[in-house]
Amino acid sequence: MPQAAAFRRSPAQVMRLDRMGCSHPTRLSFLRQLLRRIEAEGWMFDRPVWDMDARGVGRAVYRMRTPGGSLSLVAFGHDLPADQRSDRVIATAWDATFALFDGTPDAADLDRLAANVPLQEAGRVTPRELSLSRANRSVRLFNHVVERLATGQQPDERMLRETGYLMRTTAVYGSGKFGAADRAMIAGRPALSAPFQAEMLSVWLTRAFTIDLVEHLARARGGDRAVRLRPDLRRGLGVGNSTGLGMAPFLVRHPVLLNNWMMAREEALARVRAQETADAATLAGFHTALAAAVQNATDWQSAHPIQQTKLGDLQGGLARLETFVATEWDTAAAHPWDTLWRWAQAHLPMEAQEALLAAMLEPHGDLIDGLGGCMQADEEAHFGIDGTMPVSDLRAILQEHYDWAIHTDYSDPAHCARFWYISEEKLEPRLGERRTEDGANRELPLDTGRQAAALWHALRDEADDTPVARLLLVHPEHRLITRRAQIAARHPFAEIRDNLIAADMLPIDLLRCKLAFFGATRFDPRSDRWVRISLFQDAPYPGDLHREDAP
Repeated sequence: MPQAAAFRRSPAQVMRLDRMGCSHPTRLSFLRQLLRRIEAEGWMFDRPVWDMDARGVGRAVYRMRTPGGSLSLVAFGHDLPADQRSDRVIATAWDATFALFDGTPDAADLDRLAANVPLQEAGRVTPRELSLSRANRSVRLFNHVVERLATGQQPDERMLRETGYLMRTTAVYGSGKFGAADRAMIAGRPALSAPFQAEMLSVWLTRAFTIDLVEHLARARGGDRAVRLRPDLRRGLGVGNSTGLGMAPFLVRHPVLLNNWMMAREEALARVRAQETADAATLAGFHTALAAAVQNATDWQSAHPIQQTKLGDLQGGLARLETFVATEWDTAAAHPWDTLWRWAQAHLPMEAQEALLAAMLEPHGDLIDGLGGCMQADEEAHFGIDGTMPVSDLRAILQEHYDWAIHTDYSDPAHCARFWYISEEKLEPRLGERRTEDGANRELPLDTGRQAAALWHALRDEADDTPVARLLLVHPEHRLITRRAQIAARHPFAEIRDNLIAADMLPIDLLRCKLAFFGATRFDPRSDRWVRISLFQDAPYPGDLHREDAP
């Protein structure tokens, strides 16, 4: 079999924002990795605490017993007045708040969490907590489901499909925020070593809480008439999420991690394309995945013009793909998957190409799932700058990995129209307009293209054998981009190959790329700076895998 590397896409093709902004979740996405581990290791689920009143106010505990110990989602329900409900990160009250607890909380733990978790940023948690989160009801649909179930009826299926969730989280904090456990404290634990496993577990258990809550409220209202939500309708509901600019710079600030995510996905695609044959079971799995992609594209709704255009590309592209697969694709010929991919590159828009990538990976779990273990990163190991590197080598790195940036004229206002900064109010990243807003003097160093161009010009008069250390002694302002360049030389997918301060840059492309690695679906931008998504739609619930009665 040919080496998979021969089939790998180049970083120049993959690491552009227009393609990153067409990303789809795959079986390597973090929530899929979590669910596979839960199933493979036989994690046991129970709900040892459910103390909710008829208004949905109270507390609950959802526990997963893992080979490495228990993990518990502590949930608090609140009676939130309508005028206080907001998806904005500056909100101060929510319908529900949560903490993922390391172990099984006792009464003292629950009282401590009850005094802090509902306050979110204004409270404080401890390293016993692995994440802190909050969620709001999708009010119209949530109330509709409660009313229908209370009268013994099932909710409207069309309404459920169009929205896809009953609650949406507005933040899921981890990695040391507000006193929670730092990433380093849990990275060595197999259950949590893959990226964002604690956060994904928190959201998955939040989904279970949401269904329990609507059924509880229906029983409180309807008594014996009330019914449970039909299993197929439950399965089709996920957890919504509203995500804004605070998440966008993550991919820039973690170049080695980004490289490992992208490299794993690209290696997976290359391995599939390198297969010399396609057996009947794998082809059947692909057809099932393609049908699911078509159904998802049909159900996917958005009012944003950018996303509406992408949805048109997706739906039209998948229709062409279905026709090709049914009438022209020769699955008996050599390298059928590569043939399919090459046809897609020539005939489909990027949105449909990336959907095809996910469908092609889906039936190849035995071939690619092990790559999930390569998606974490020890970024400190790559932080040091090699001061002995000669300028000639650094110049060559810039030519190879930053050719998209080093010849751009950043004095042109269109190429430096924006600046990234930290909001004083929320201490989170924001994006300003350089010509009309104050704050450029506090700009974050996320302008990687402009930094690369400045370094390129600084090297013009340097002798080839000049050590990088000597250059940086005179020009310390180039330390950051020199470090990034040396990282990029060893990690080819580490750098986003686009100008992140350009007038036409779309932050939602950054958001979609990261969220697709989480496993998000139904991307619905509300502007070019924030997006709603759904997580865990069509996934099993904790009780569907392994269940243990509460003690």
